[in-house]
Amino acid sequence: MHDLQLMDRGGKTVHLITEPHFSDAEKPLFREFSPGDDFYEALIQAHEGLSDAQSHEMNAKLILFLSNHIGDLRVLREAFAAARASVGMSTPSA
Repeated sequence: MHDLQLMDRGGKTVHLITEPHFSDAEKPLFREFSPGDDFYEALIQAHEGLSDAQSHEMNAKLILFLSNHIGDLRVLREAFAAARASVGMSTPSA
């Protein structure tokens, strides 16, 4: 498993898992990536029928729900930094 090493404010190296590691205890795995496929399908279905504004609102609320579930501010700060650093990396420059 690969992870992203970042430095926290105290100078300690911390780790954020950046490779998929989805699981579903209720379903047998037929291939290694099927839980990730199921996650993506569920995410797309959750957005079905929403306007762009509603979709953005749902994403914001989802981030807050999952952040509360994670609860570890160190991990959340790592995730914010990794997401921020990756913005624009996959889009061609204008």
